[in-house]
Order: sequence, then structure tokens, then C-alpha cells
Amino acid sequence: TLPQAAQGADYLRGSQIEQPIEAPSFGASTFDWSGFYFGGGAGLSDTRFKPGEGLQALANYAFRNTTLGAEHNLGAWVGNLPEKRDSGAQFFGLLGYNYLFDDVVLGFELDYTRSGHSYGVSDYISRRVTTSNGSLHDVELTTNQGAKLNDYATFRLRMGWAYGRIMPYATIGGAVGRFNTTSTIKSTWYLYRTNPVTGAPEEGYVSGFEPNSPPVGSTKKNTYSFGLSAGAGVDWALTDNLFLRAEYQIVRFAEIEGTTATVNTGRVAAALKF
Repeated sequence: TLPQAAQGADYLRGSQIEQPIEAPSFGASTFDWSGFYFGGGAGLSDTRFKPGEGLQALANYAFRNTTLGAEHNLGAWVGNLPEKRDSGAQFFGLLGYNYLFDDVVLGFELDYTRSGHSYGVSDYISRRVTTSNGSLHDVELTTNQGAKLNDYATFRLRMGWAYGRIMPYATIGGAVGRFNTTSTIKSTWYLYRTNPVTGAPEEGYVSGFEPNSPPVGSTKKNTYSFGLSAGAGVDWALTDNLFLRAEYQIVRFAEIEGTTATVNTGRVAAALKF
């Protein structure tokens, strides 16, 4: 009986050794990233506003068809205004669709962001110059440049790599922003000259350049600028229908009414997938 018992023990040990050992499964390989999704989130944005050369063009336009404008580049009097920044929280919504090719995820996404970032900058220039006809000119220019980014939307292509429930990705696409803008120059022009007929000295404000004359330029609401968008992030699926996101996004808008805007945002979101 003893050899039989030993044989039975060996049999039990052998069956334990031959039992396949499986690695723990977290459901990573079975997650499907394809399909529609929508959600929303918040982020911290820094918007950089850069004034362009619109004010210089306005100064030259204001003195067009004049001897003063022909002999002096008044646009060059207007200095380059400094860049301004505005930062704060922004809130957004998103909608997208993913296609899954093995572990490669390709898709598109539309998002809409409420902003409200703005800037304003002004300057004052005063010059006394003469022209070839012997006239003396006192000119004052008060410039105002500003913009407010009300909101914007981006449409982006997404390229990701599915590592189970984690998907890092990169994006690139276009953007459109809605702005309120102001770009104006208030000019006064006081002239001293000798009357070419009588030879008598004359002085006074030139018509259209009195202190109460309206500025040149404009203040506009709801103007649109197009731009480019790019970014990178990672999605993390908590369940089969819910994922979280951390992302960095940059949006650069083309110059609008003399201002170029660049938005850098770090943001988080949650979305439902179908």
C-alpha cells in the first residue's frame, strides 16, 4: 500500500505542475476605442495677443493726399505696441468619432470653448515737422488697439495608439474664433503757414483734424478669424463607456484687425463613448 500512496502523491503533484498558469487579466486587450463620444471639461489657458502693423497703415491712411503725408511717413511714428497676455479658466465641450485599426486609432473631433480673454493698449505720439513749402505742422496721434476672444471652435484629426485602456494621441486641424476688436487713431493737426497770395501768416487746425474730429479705424463686434490647432494628450477608459482625458492644446489665429492671438491650454475632460 505504501508504494501506491506514494504513487498517488506523485500523481497529485504532477497534476498541479501541469495545470496552466495564466497571467492576470485586466480586460486591457478587449477594450474597443471605436465609435462616437461626447463630453466636456475645463482648462487653464494663456492667450497671447500681439499687435501687428494695422495702426501704422491707419496713420498713413489718415494723412493720405496731403503734402505732410507725402513728405513724412507718419506710419513710422507709430511704435510697435507691446504684446499682452490674459489667462484664466476656460470651459469646453467636445464631440468625436474614432476608427480602430488593430492598435491604431484614427478619428476626428470637434470642440467648442468659451474664452473671454482680452487686451487693450494705447499710445500717444506728438511731433513738430516742416514741409518743403515752409509750413510748420504740430501733429498728435493717439492710438488704441485691443481685442477680446469671445469663443472659438476647432476641428481636428486625431492619431492615437491603443495600449489597452490607455490611449496617447496627437491632434492637428483648423480653428475659427469670434472676436471683438478695436483699432483706431485719433489725429490732431495744427498748421502754421504763410498765405501764398497775401503773404500773411496763418495758423489753425486743419479741417478734419480738429480735437473733436472722429478717429480713423473702427471698433467691431463678432468678427471671425481662422487659424490652426495642434495638441497632444492621453485618454484613460474607466469603463466601457466612460473615459477621462488630459491634454495640451495650442491654437494660433491669423491677424484680425491688427491683432494676432495664440492660445495655449492645459485641460482635462470626461466623455461618454458609444
